[in-house]
Amino acid sequence: MDRSATPLVLLPAMGCDGQLWARQIVDLSRLAQPEFGDLSRDDTLDGMAARVLADAPPRFAVAGVSLGGYVAMEMVRQAPDRITRIALFGTRDSMDMRPRTVTGQGMLATAPHADPRLSAIVSGPAQAMADRVGPAVFERQQRALLARPDISEAIAAIRVPALVAVGDRDRICTPDDARALSARIASARFHLLRSCGHLAPMERPGEVTALLRDWLTHG
Repeated sequence: MDRSATPLVLLPAMGCDGQLWARQIVDLSRLAQPEFGDLSRDDTLDGMAARVLADAPPRFAVAGVSLGGYVAMEMVRQAPDRITRIALFGTRDSMDMRPRTVTGQGMLATAPHADPRLSAIVSGPAQAMADRVGPAVFERQQRALLARPDISEAIAAIRVPALVAVGDRDRICTPDDARALSARIASARFHLLRSCGHLAPMERPGEVTALLRDWLTHG
């Protein structure tokens, strides 16, 4: 491993495991030192963030999808001096329009993709991840999102190179949601992934790898 490579912590969406980032872990291995953050054992975002921080290198870049994005921002709030850059995929700046029950949120998270072709590509691997993660973890993660504290302080604290990206067909975090988040981060660059839903690293692996490579090298 190149000692000059950037430590990179990758965080999953709700109900996902390391398979979500499988292509990026391989494709970025010469540029970064990628490792997967475990969000399966805690029922609050601050607990998830603290656990990842305890296992992470002293300073590192972090990228997260949805739940992983909220945890990444909480990590910035808890340890701003340790985060060198942040990438947020399918992440909102507010929970105001989300369902306020575990059941309602779960129905939204598992809704079919707007594009049947992409739905067919993603549904099998996504279901396999959900099966491995299991219903107890899925419900724990849902409750953590529903109880999410106000993140305004964490958003305002981001002063490192930031990437905010979203699929144009994401039903959980719409492009307008992601643009609103990007507008609140002074250092953010926004990117819209075409013909893409909520699980961008799996649905558009090459494009996501290219985005992360540019973010790691140029910010």
